[in-house]
This record gives sequence, C-alpha cells and structure tokens, in this order.
Amino acid sequence: MGRDKFQQPSPSIEPEYDDTHIRFLEALWGDGYLSPGGPDEVRRIVGNVDFSAKRVLDIGCGSGGITVFLAGEFPLEHITGFDVEEPVVEAARRRARAANRDERVEFVKGQPGGLPFPDSSFDIVFSKDALIHVSDKESLFREVFRILKPGGSLVASDWLTSHDGPPSQAMEQYLKAEGLSFGMASADRYETALQDAGFDEVILVDRNPWYRVEARKELERLEGPLFDQIVAEVGLELVEKNIRTWTEMIKVLDSGEHRPTHLRARRPTAEDRL
Repeated sequence: MGRDKFQQPSPSIEPEYDDTHIRFLEALWGDGYLSPGGPDEVRRIVGNVDFSAKRVLDIGCGSGGITVFLAGEFPLEHITGFDVEEPVVEAARRRARAANRDERVEFVKGQPGGLPFPDSSFDIVFSKDALIHVSDKESLFREVFRILKPGGSLVASDWLTSHDGPPSQAMEQYLKAEGLSFGMASADRYETALQDAGFDEVILVDRNPWYRVEARKELERLEGPLFDQIVAEVGLELVEKNIRTWTEMIKVLDSGEHRPTHLRARRPTAEDRL
C-alpha cells in the first residue's frame, strides 16, 4: 500500500501527487481540489465552527484550493497549509499569490513524521481526506492534540473503512487500482484513537450515502463529457487508469466497506478537567 506519511522520510521516494496527477484531479473535482465535493462539501465539514480571529492549520493541503478558500470564506487570522510533497506545495504557493492571500496564508512543506509546529500553535486543525495517508492514527491524533491550543478543535473529513483487519477482495482490488499510500481504518479505531489522545466531544458523521451517488456522477463525467478534455490534459493512459479505479471504488462504496466520514473533536481546557 505504499509509504506511510507519518514514518521517517526516504530520499528515494517519488511524490504520489505529481503535476499530472494534480491536473487530473483538479479537472474532475475543481481547481485547487484534490478530493471530492468542492466548496459545498468543505462548508458541510466546517458547519458552525467559529473561525473568527483564529489560527488554522490545514493538514494535507494539497494544491491549496481549500486553504485559500477558507482564508476567503471565513474571518480567520491566519492559515497554514501543510503537506509533505513538493509539487503540491509549490502549486499551493502559486495559488495563494494569484489570489492575493499571501498575508493570511502560508504553505509549509514538511517531512513525513511528527508535525513541525510547537505545542499549542493553532486554534483549529482542518483536514480534508488526507489523514488516510497516515496508517498510525494513534500517533497522528496525539500530534494534532499537541499542536492545538486548549479549547481548540479538529475539524476534518477522511476516508474510512467499515472494519479493521484484512480488506475484502473487492477492497484489495480498489486499493491496487488506486495505487496510493492509503492507511484506512474503521470509525471505531478513529474514535478510540481520538479519545485516547485526550480529545473530547468526538463526533463522526458517515458520508457514504452521499459519496455513493457522487462517485457515480464523477465516473459518468469522466467517461462522457470530460473524457476528451482530460485526455488532452493528462493523456489517455491516466484517464483509463482512473476509470478503472472509479469502477472498483464504486463497488466498495456500494458494499459499505468504503466509508467517507466527517470528524469533529475538541482539546479540553484545564477548567474542563476540574
């Protein structure tokens, strides 16, 4: 299943999201978006969270579309986008400059491993469908807890499975078709890992019913009206590869083994513990 982005770096590893892969995903999901749903899904993830004058971290920011969107949509003080792959971070920096968001937005390219930020650095940690690349959920959520200020919130979505342990044959076929470093886990494991890290007010919202419908629309667009456009952009081989990937993904969405999920958790304050 590839590398775990929470392990120590290896200089021989090539980026999974190169410029061609970025162009494909953005053609399908929208400029700056490397996961589904666009701005509307980001708004659903965020819900009623108050961003006023907050310092925010976007983990797995990709090419920066969501980071820049959050900076424009909410009255936050500052947002830092973090990723471990150079091509997406460079694309994100270009996007922030083009949007004139440089004063409130920055992008940090780090190494796989612990998050390179001091304790209690952020009011909100956001992530959209990027934590899947970290198989060690326990260490990840301890790090998120560490860098959040007391009273701060984790607001995220991710791709989960219905169970831990060996995947089904259908899931194995999907993961092989995807070819990315996915470290998927169940909702039970996420909830336990968050609580063991010290979080309270842990909430998980299953989004499988939504994405079952959405993924079919994406495949229809990929095979139909977008086919020629994306082939011209990234080549026939990559488009055909992703048609196979979406076909396999829909099978595990339909079976319920693939479960996109919204996550919410809070770091308690000292007063909460009294």
